[in-house]
Amino acid sequence: MTETTIATDLASIRAGRLSDAGDLWGARIGSNPGNAKLTYKAAGVAVGSVATRISAGKHQFTVDEPAGLAGDDAAASPVEYALGALISCQVVVYRLYAQQLGLAIDGLTIDAEGDLDVRGLFGIDATVRPGFTGIRLKVSISGPETQERYEELARLVETRCPVLDLFANVTPVSAVVSKV
Repeated sequence: MTETTIATDLASIRAGRLSDAGDLWGARIGSNPGNAKLTYKAAGVAVGSVATRISAGKHQFTVDEPAGLAGDDAAASPVEYALGALISCQVVVYRLYAQQLGLAIDGLTIDAEGDLDVRGLFGIDATVRPGFTGIRLKVSISGPETQERYEELARLVETRCPVLDLFANVTPVSAVVSKV
């Protein structure tokens, strides 16, 4: 099997999975609009200096900080995971809408940079946000489509990406603290 044949087979499998998922969700939501509402869950346990072992469904991963932020540098930091979540959600949404629009994508690479001022984290300056003050994405797409078609796809992704929405809009968060 040649590399081109393998890539074509993978693209065909991906296209089928994307179409099947769209059909499945369309039918589920069509039969009951309440089926569109999902709840995601994750749980974390403190380990190491400041690390956390996260469980999400059947998956587990560790989040840590570099030594300069009191961590053991055993894994990516929370903000690096946040950037990774943004990138991975963008990939999903690019693939989903490329499929729906009939656009071919041969390669897709997304880089993210986020600016964070630690004066907010450490309480040094109350006027400084503890989170990102800006995020820059660099999306590189290769394929047979025109630049204009890929820009059309990008505009659609910007309006439909759930993790981008988390960064771009205020999301209500509530917390309950209990002593055990």
